[in-house]
Amino acid sequence: MPRTEAYSTGWRGVALVAITYVYFLIFAQFAFLKRLAEVGIADAHLKVVMAAMALGGVSLSLLAPRLDLCRVPQTRLRIALGVCAAAAFLTLLRLNLAGSVGIALLIGCGLGLLTVTVATHLRLWIGDSKPLLKVGLGTGLGYLVCNLPTLFDAPPRVQAITAGGFCLVGGLATLMRPPSEPIATIVASHTDAKFPRVLACFTALVWLDSAAFFIIQNTPALKAGTWQGSLHLWSNGWLHFAAALSAAWFLRRRPLWLLLAISYSALAFACLLLLNPARTAMASIFYPVGVSLYSVALVAYPSLLAPASSTAARARTAGWIYAIAGWVGSALGIGMGQNLGHVPPAFVLCGGVLVLAPELFGFLRGRKRELGVTAVILLAALVCQRAVSSMQATGSDMSEVERGRQVYISEGCIHCHSQYVRPNSADVLIWGPVQSVEEMRRQHPPLIGNRRQGPDLAEVGGRRSALWLRAHFVDPAAVSHASIMPSYAFLFSDHRGGDLLAYLESLHPEDSSAHRVAEEAWKPSAAAVAQADAGTGERLFGSNCSTCHTSNGSTRQAWRTSFKRLPPLFAAGPFLYLLDSDTFAQRRLRIARIVKFGLPGKDMPGHEYFTDNDIASISLWLTQHAASPMQAQPTTLSTGEEK
Repeated sequence: MPRTEAYSTGWRGVALVAITYVYFLIFAQFAFLKRLAEVGIADAHLKVVMAAMALGGVSLSLLAPRLDLCRVPQTRLRIALGVCAAAAFLTLLRLNLAGSVGIALLIGCGLGLLTVTVATHLRLWIGDSKPLLKVGLGTGLGYLVCNLPTLFDAPPRVQAITAGGFCLVGGLATLMRPPSEPIATIVASHTDAKFPRVLACFTALVWLDSAAFFIIQNTPALKAGTWQGSLHLWSNGWLHFAAALSAAWFLRRRPLWLLLAISYSALAFACLLLLNPARTAMASIFYPVGVSLYSVALVAYPSLLAPASSTAARARTAGWIYAIAGWVGSALGIGMGQNLGHVPPAFVLCGGVLVLAPELFGFLRGRKRELGVTAVILLAALVCQRAVSSMQATGSDMSEVERGRQVYISEGCIHCHSQYVRPNSADVLIWGPVQSVEEMRRQHPPLIGNRRQGPDLAEVGGRRSALWLRAHFVDPAAVSHASIMPSYAFLFSDHRGGDLLAYLESLHPEDSSAHRVAEEAWKPSAAAVAQADAGTGERLFGSNCSTCHTSNGSTRQAWRTSFKRLPPLFAAGPFLYLLDSDTFAQRRLRIARIVKFGLPGKDMPGHEYFTDNDIASISLWLTQHAASPMQAQPTTLSTGEEK
């Protein structure tokens, strides 16, 4: 086959697009981060590493069009793929912080050079026959490969080797010299939108995508409903593939802005659905569709659709898009996910105005009569809705607890919390007592739960005070160290928060005396007491207890006026539940029981998930370092009375 004819099939271009997406998605966004977690790089150190990657990506995206070195496209492409492959294989070595920063910089530089080079010279490798379809095919294949269960669930080392291997295969695809490159764009109508607005639209889309991606990846309840299990992964892969091909077909027949508008609508709808874990299944459909629609445009616009009088002009277009939309938009989205844990509806609205408003205003400019009628109908509907809601609120005979139960159901709490203490198991001591079958049957409907990712709530009203529950809803991680639960502070903007608290407070046993006896009889195992480490206890106190028991603790400061009794300061006391007459061992045991089970009827929660070793360590450290107990009459942990 002649050389020109071989290239006209375009399979090399399809492969290069797919390889670029596989490397970015499965390695840069998954394997590398998991590898960093394996070696303990997190928090501030992780931000330094990711900043290095972004710096490399932005720099090379902007510099690639201006570099005089290696002007031959195939050579430049091989260099970029080689750098990417080297970075992937380097993660197989033993890593420290400095090495991780260096590898991250390589990843960013390699991807910056690779994406700009592929987009600039894609016509060399993809041919003149149906180029948009081939871009869609390459994008769809890239996402499909990333969602293969065997690859998606593989260890980070396997994912790194796979990504690096794909880069080497891509280098082989460039060994033959292509024919001369055409410069013309595909369809003139695609150039109607001005470049600054196209850049802004892509930035908004990547921002939204990256925020949703981070939130799903770091929220087990959402991840379980979208990316866990072969069925979910295969569904996601084929949705990506179908959406990518649809985007290619759409771009051939409709303007770019319309595809971006549809993509943004799908992503925005997915982000709003993710606010409620109960709607994760629906979000898992819209999210991959929205991502693949704009991903095809992200390749097709700079390489095929944007007006370009020369290869250099096309390179500059690609450089700005991938530097600003790709790297800066991604960083902003991840930052939003880290800091907020959700995509605010206000941001979704602002992004929608940016993407949709210009064409929408143009469409509606000549339809003033229709707009007036629509406004009147919407206003009337709003008035009717408010009137009906007011009547329902006035005439409702539901109690506060019953309304709270409806909030519990509507917010999807059953997806992470059970209300079923398993009999004849360790659950009984931690969460008990056990409910009878008849008690569960009286519930309409029973709220046994789908899976237990957080504590069981069957008897939570006897274990947690209303203040603790409210503080936990507002800022879960502040009172429950490393909690993955999102904030539900928005519930307290109306009566729903109070109703939910009333319902949870109602969940307590009618008679807990037998369970209190079991708690009083509990003690850490002898092995745990012998192996206790005061240093571990100090660390546990800092992450779990200091929020209330130090003078500048965040929970102590935020809820200072709401405590039934202000928690005693670790360094000063007084400790009403400890006795001066106790021996060291007796005092240590009292502290251990308080740490594990809390103080019933008070704001002090139990730490039921602590192991015996953890409890023995923290009780040892507290016994060694806490202030002496207040001189008081003897008290017992079983009565919970202050004397």
